Amino acid sequence: MKLDAKIPEGPIAEKWTKHKFDVKLVNPANKRKYDIIVVGTGLAGASAAASLAELGYNVKAFCFQDSPRRAHSIAAQGGINAAKNYQNDGDSVFRLFYDTVKGGDYRSREGNVYRLAEVSVNIIDQCVAQGVPFAREYGGKLDNRSFGGAQVSRTFYAKGQTGQQLLLGAYSALSRQVANGKVKLYPRTEMLDVVMHEGQARGIVTRNLITGEIESHAGHAVLLCTGGYGNVFYLSTNAMGSNVTAAWRAHKKGALMANPCYTQIHPTCIPVSGDHQSKLTLMSESLRNDGRVWVPKTKEMAEKVQKGEVKAADIPEEERDYYLERRYPSFGNLVPRDVASRNAKYVCDEGRGVGPTGLAVYLDFADAIKRDGESTIEAKYGNLFDIYAKITGENPYKVPMKIYPAVHYTMGGLWVDYNLSTNIPGLYALGEANFSDHGANRLGASALMQGLADGYFVIPYTIGDFLAKQPYDHFNEDHESFKKTEEEVKGRIEKLLSIKGSKPVDYFHKKLGKVMWDYCGMSRDAEGLKKAKGMVQEIKEEFWKDVKVIGSNEELNMTLEKAGRVADFIELGELMIDDALNRNESCGGHFREEYQTEEGEAKRDDENFSYVAAWEYQGEGKDEVLHKEDLKFENVKLTQRSYK
Repeated sequence: MKLDAKIPEGPIAEKWTKHKFDVKLVNPANKRKYDIIVVGTGLAGASAAASLAELGYNVKAFCFQDSPRRAHSIAAQGGINAAKNYQNDGDSVFRLFYDTVKGGDYRSREGNVYRLAEVSVNIIDQCVAQGVPFAREYGGKLDNRSFGGAQVSRTFYAKGQTGQQLLLGAYSALSRQVANGKVKLYPRTEMLDVVMHEGQARGIVTRNLITGEIESHAGHAVLLCTGGYGNVFYLSTNAMGSNVTAAWRAHKKGALMANPCYTQIHPTCIPVSGDHQSKLTLMSESLRNDGRVWVPKTKEMAEKVQKGEVKAADIPEEERDYYLERRYPSFGNLVPRDVASRNAKYVCDEGRGVGPTGLAVYLDFADAIKRDGESTIEAKYGNLFDIYAKITGENPYKVPMKIYPAVHYTMGGLWVDYNLSTNIPGLYALGEANFSDHGANRLGASALMQGLADGYFVIPYTIGDFLAKQPYDHFNEDHESFKKTEEEVKGRIEKLLSIKGSKPVDYFHKKLGKVMWDYCGMSRDAEGLKKAKGMVQEIKEEFWKDVKVIGSNEELNMTLEKAGRVADFIELGELMIDDALNRNESCGGHFREEYQTEEGEAKRDDENFSYVAAWEYQGEGKDEVLHKEDLKFENVKLTQRSYK
């Protein structure tokens, strides 16, 4: 299989403009004849559904929550990047492009990333027009703050709830189209498979989460906007419902899964407090603008802190190690997430961590409060400080926050070309569900940017190129292809219900998550990965023999929902391990212990691994086949990443 990314020819700054002119168009009257299925209604899904309906297409939008407002996109608190250069501090489209490619450790496509930077400026205008209440400075202009991996202020924000406000903007646009009758919304409905006909995606099979009814929906194209797969680790910052099922079922129907081992570990999370937890809470990266990260200089002092004998305020300045400022003087506390996370792990591994477990570092706002005043800090981060206080019982205005890295975002996903099309005609993937723009590590505030870019400004152009070549016929749900896929879905459900084992679904999910975190988490090595693969295979075997799924299909059955999702996570976990084992280098969020510089930084192998790893499913129990898309760098020079 040859992977064609369909990147347009010509200078990078002209590619998207040229491509928009070259793609085929569907005239307004004909748009009414096409049906488009959108799975997921977070930022990518809601913006895509609203935009396509606004153009005149008939849209069916599906979400497993009771409302699109509950999408996990609301958890992206800190901000959204755009190259507006309002601060007049040297930003530009090219600089945003460069920072994003560098931040991804030179493992992303130049063409896609430049387009993302280019349309970023339009996203802000779109969202302001929708009423998103971005923060403004005294003169009335939109305010910006800094984020990791950049030396300019380009992050637009709405206090500490940017994702929520952006989602409400997209939701209002979606609701308008629902009221107009151009979008039919299906809440509490989960996609369980893609329907294929003659090598093309023609619809989906779903389960009504209230009644258990299995239903089919036909369309001329299917858009998967279903987020990332971070919950494969069980404990993550993702919403508990976030899962990989839609993307994984598409993968098993032939869609390639790209770079699955690229997982982003976020440095600023509330540390794990015990086995009782089902998820972790993110403290926004925006806090690193004003918070200083530190640990005690000596192991002896750290042990006293861990035992509660010494408080942070008792440690004199000369006995504190502001390790990010020390190691990376140019970027300081605003190094990219993978760098900040690894360094937190290093100091904790040295025994210098704080908190009862020793797996935490301080994020201290004392200097910022002294400099700017408590009211200024409250205006910037008030709701984040409130969240921290409610969860930990500590007042971050008075004592430093305790933070530790946790799984947050996945850069891997379904392989797509420049048009956001998977290798299956008619099947598209948007936002975090695809692999396309972030390389091996995502810069903070770029997830919201990509989700909205894909939905508002890319797919409305590129899907027309596909639909213009398709007949108008309405593919009927009575077709044999739908009946066959429905039977496959029902068979899988019946298999889960018939096991009647002794162990709950969460037992297997926790077990899988621990293996993935220990051996395929913040750092990996060949020996550990090989061991982990065997352990995941054992978990899979035990799951299908002894999982306990109660109830029946024809009812609200959250145990059944969870079991299907965990079964998919187990299979994905195995592929993530294969991908990590195949990539004999360190890059971004993929850190192989065997491949690092003397200073402990990621050591890439551009000669042998400058490619996208796209995996093709071969059938139950068979090894997947690796396809490589070579990455070409014509505008950015490949260099060892440095933030010093």
